[in-house]
Amino acid sequence: MRTFIFACVHNAGRSQISAALFNQLADSKKARALSAGTQPGRQVHPVVVDAMREIGIDLSMAKPQKLTSELAAGAEMLITMGCGEDCPFIAGIEREDWPLPDPKGREIEVVRAIRDDIAERISALVERKGVARRS
Repeated sequence: MRTFIFACVHNAGRSQISAALFNQLADSKKARALSAGTQPGRQVHPVVVDAMREIGIDLSMAKPQKLTSELAAGAEMLITMGCGEDCPFIAGIEREDWPLPDPKGREIEVVRAIRDDIAERISALVERKGVARRS
């Protein structure tokens, strides 16, 4: 199983959206996504839950978790979003940074645009890595 980790600061927005979309678009027999944060929040931002619910994904029960070296052990790739220097260095893992705005405190229209940007990036990633679900 190939593991992809999406990380942001609070694990309450961008990384949650990314992991959920990845798990929806990737073949579950080939790959999975986890999300984590350097300073995990208490819950996923309500506006993020609302924006994801609009496209049929329920994040209401998702719980932010801390990004640790142990969590990332064995992962193929770490995609960071805004945690910069706070994201731990993990040897042997491909790393990519996506400069995305934080959805915290934003209007739903802005969060939809962030979600849609992430969806395009995830679609390209699963194709590029050969893990896309085939219908």
